[in-house]
Amino acid sequence: MENANNMTLHPDTKIMQRHWRWFLGFGILLLIFGIIGLGMDILLTIVSMYFFAALLMISGLSHFADAFKHKEWKGTVWQILVAILYLIGAGIVLYDPLLASTIITALLAWTLIVIGVVRISMSISLRNTKGWGWILFAGICSLILGMLILLHWPMSGLWVIGLFIAIDMIISGWTYIFIAMSLRRSKSL
Repeated sequence: MENANNMTLHPDTKIMQRHWRWFLGFGILLLIFGIIGLGMDILLTIVSMYFFAALLMISGLSHFADAFKHKEWKGTVWQILVAILYLIGAGIVLYDPLLASTIITALLAWTLIVIGVVRISMSISLRNTKGWGWILFAGICSLILGMLILLHWPMSGLWVIGLFIAIDMIISGWTYIFIAMSLRRSKSL
């Protein structure tokens, strides 16, 4: 099948075109959940902490399994120590998910601040290059976002992670909707 520009469609595109309605439905679902999530950002933050604790637990148990499978390995003691640390981390997150989200939010804020400073520095070193202003803009945005999160810390630890998850769901939802519309449009060409 060829489109109006006489370009042959990639086989993946042809497969995706057949399922454009699924992309549309999934996009709408993500968009709805994201909008609901905006109103439930604290709950979304807490739920994300439980998922984080589960990942820590799985990682700790995996390290234990690896350590006992390779008992003759010199790193077994270290592997057991890593497993214990993962499990302690999981226990702390499960014991107080709000404290965990507050600590993670502070780390996120400082990370954004450092990224902002690095991007601003990079943009200054590239100021004779076309597009350097966009790097400066991104750096300023990261710096401001990090500072705003830190300015409202520790309260921001209750809602920032949930807010970011909700925003990501909304952006993903719109992305799937736009992909579906594009696939539908190209199918008719």
